[in-house]
Amino acid sequence: MSGRGCDPVEGRIGGRRPKLPTLAGEELIRSVREERYSMAKAARLFGVHPSAATWLMAQV
Repeated sequence: MSGRGCDPVEGRIGGRRPKLPTLAGEELIRSVREERYSMAKAARLFGVHPSAATWLMAQV
């Protein structure tokens, strides 16, 4: 089979992969909350765009 209709049958779900693995995202959130790093510096350290870090913080 091919096409999007068979994706759920084959175990695939649509959407993009996350920019950060779960543990790295949790560490970014923790470091900003504990004020070890600013949001911009944490984003640079983890290699993501500052807007991705802001989005991640907003999801919590």
